[in-house]
Amino acid sequence: MADTTAAPAPPPPAADGAMEGVVSTEAPATNGAPATNGTTEAAAPPQPVATETLYIQNLNEKIKIPVLKASLRGLFKSYGEVLDVVAHGNLRMRGQAFVSFPSADIAAKALKEVRGFPLYGKPMQISFARTPSDAVVKKQHPNELDVHKARRLEHKKKTRYTNPLKMKFKAKRAAAEADAAAAVPVSRRPHIQMPDEYLPPNKILFLQNLPESVTKDQLLALFSQYPNLYEVRLIPTKKDIAFVEYMDEASATVAKDALHNYKLDGENKIKITFARK
Repeated sequence: MADTTAAPAPPPPAADGAMEGVVSTEAPATNGAPATNGTTEAAAPPQPVATETLYIQNLNEKIKIPVLKASLRGLFKSYGEVLDVVAHGNLRMRGQAFVSFPSADIAAKALKEVRGFPLYGKPMQISFARTPSDAVVKKQHPNELDVHKARRLEHKKKTRYTNPLKMKFKAKRAAAEADAAAAVPVSRRPHIQMPDEYLPPNKILFLQNLPESVTKDQLLALFSQYPNLYEVRLIPTKKDIAFVEYMDEASATVAKDALHNYKLDGENKIKITFARK
């Protein structure tokens, strides 16, 4: 019988940052194991090891880092306490982030339910991080935090320019971005809609929870306090919502930040988000 031993799979790529690398979710090659009937059968591929930190790829690189981190924290906090969110705007880490939880069980549940969620129009690719984050070490082993940081920084320094898998990692990420729409079959994509709070900025504001007695003149008076107001549009069939449009995105952002949760009637807070395009 011919030799059926397969070559071992290469190790998963390492990512620079506060955490290093991910556990590959692809089935690695395995050595053949003789079966009782004399034939060779491949052993079942091992499942990825759940850790407290998720490694997220294919994030929208046009979103500013503070907004991206706040969006990830808001999206994952429904699964449990979010210890930390790490994301950087440098070339190596662009489009990537790490989200840490107190336990691997929480991280596993979040990975299962959120993988493929189209955050800012791009489906997230999520794996388990290979090494613990600073936040996880600080919570679980606070006395070892300094040693952990020193070890991480030393490893980062050694591999910044010599990591042989870095180019392969970048090429794989670029290919994934080009094929993002087909990365998750439509029938399997989670039926999760982007929360209004995390919609990308634009020049049109969406108002909710308005008093049913509100008038267009009242809204004009309120929003004309801020420059470059263009138009206020009420919805005749739904009196508790409206749209306010400014001449540019920056002006709309200023008005949104100033008037969100404003009590127009002294009781109910107006909810203001950017409108869906």
